[in-house]
Parts: sequence; structure tokens; C-alpha cells
Amino acid sequence: MQNYIFSIFPNQNFVDLGLFQFGWEKCEPSHSFGPAARNHYLFHYIISGTGILMADDSKGNTNHLPIRSMQGFMIFPNQVTTYVADKELPWEYVWVEFDGLRVKSILEAVGLTVDTPVYHARNKSLREEMMKEMLYITQHKDASPLHLIGHLYLFLDYLARSAAETRLTSGSKLRDFYIHEALTYIEHNFQNEISIEDIAAVCGLNRTYFGKIFKEALGKTPQEFLLNYRMLKAAELLKLTSLSISDIGLAVGYANALHFSRAFKNIYGISPREWRNQNKFPEPTQL
Repeated sequence: MQNYIFSIFPNQNFVDLGLFQFGWEKCEPSHSFGPAARNHYLFHYIISGTGILMADDSKGNTNHLPIRSMQGFMIFPNQVTTYVADKELPWEYVWVEFDGLRVKSILEAVGLTVDTPVYHARNKSLREEMMKEMLYITQHKDASPLHLIGHLYLFLDYLARSAAETRLTSGSKLRDFYIHEALTYIEHNFQNEISIEDIAAVCGLNRTYFGKIFKEALGKTPQEFLLNYRMLKAAELLKLTSLSISDIGLAVGYANALHFSRAFKNIYGISPREWRNQNKFPEPTQL
């Protein structure tokens, strides 16, 4: 009998909320994974059994956290963790790895942080719906990317509402407003020669304070986010169009084709031309 399902999401062109991999496992006694660090957010929900999560907190201390069925745990980007199934009652769990622009602030609002990574549901029916969404994603790996992203949104909604610990202060609401303004400006102007000072000015903030709250909210500096956003748009154009490399560079804010190619390679590890050769959609067949 199969006791393990693992799938990798085939499409990374989702900025607000992206899915990376997902699966389900009924673990053997004392089965362990780690120590390891992830690039994205990874959530496990325990269907049955129990185990231990060993996770580094914000101060660099390693905490040993017992976790049982109907609980879960969040692993954060770059956090070193190890998790071990109980030798008498090993856990069965389902997981999803995801990321996106507003994930960090949502998780903080419901009380999930590097220092408090254990999920405790306060609403049984919403917890069960959350688990169903996770299992649905795992069992429908061949569904369209948009279909799976839709169910990922439902999972995140049930996760947030089942934890029901939303305690947004007026300060955090104001911060969210600034971040929304900044993201909207980037989305509408990434193809132009914009600077971080320009983005901060739209929010009415000085660059230093803007950079601080942006990094806290999104986990990336404004420079890193703008670069990644531009390269994501460039990858879409490489895949979906026949525009030249220089025209695509211009379309995402690079007047110099060489500078564009270097920036793209820093993110994807290969040149734009190589990436296009590996990922471009096939031309439609002529009848």
C-alpha cells in the first residue's frame, strides 16, 4: 500500500500566491526529515499520530515542540528545522509549500511566526475544511495551475479563519496600506526606470523607514522584490511571446540588453535565451 504522495507544482508565474510542492505521507516509526531549510513557507497538518518539531527561533535557539493530530506546524523561509515521527504512534500528515506577496502578514495576523510555529485550531469545522483543501490539492496534481491556485487560496482562508487570532492594530493596518500602495505602484510602473526613492515617495515615507516595513512585511527588500518582479514578467514574455531579448528587456525596464541578461541570469541561473529554449510554449500546429 502506498504511504507517500509527493508532487511539484509546474508553474511559478503566480506573484500574489504561488504553490511549489505538496504531498501526503503516513510515516514509519521514528521517520525524520532534516535538518534542512526551505526557500518558502511549508505547512504540515497532522491527520493522525504525533511527533516532534525541532525548529530554530528568531534568536537562534532550537526549540523541541511536541505536535499531535489536529495540530500543524509552519516552517518559514530559511528556518532550519528537523521533524521526527513518534516511534510508537508515528504521524500521518499532509503538506503544502507556498509563498506570495502577502503571506507573511497574513500568518503574523493569525499568530504563526518563527517563534510560534505550531497551529492550533479554534474552530473544528473550519479546521476540517482546511484539511480537505490540502488533501484535494494533493489528490489532484494534474489539475490546471489556476485550479490548484484557487484551492490554495481556500486553504489559506481556512487556515487563517480556523486559527481565529486576528489582532490587527491600527499601526499594522497603516503598514498594510503603505505596502499595498507600494505594490500597486510597482505593478503599474515596473517597466519604467523607477527607483526605491520613487516608491517610498508614493507612500509618503522616507526611504529608510519604507525599506524597513517593506522587508518586515514581504521578507524581501524593495530592491529584491522589484528585481524578482521584473524577472518574473520577463519569464512570462519569454515563454508566451516571440519578442526579441532586447525588446523584452525594454518591456521590463532595462534599456541595456546586456544588463537585462545579467539580471535575469542572477535570478534564474541561465541566460534569457537558454531559459526560452527550455520553457517556451510550442507554436500552434497549422492545419
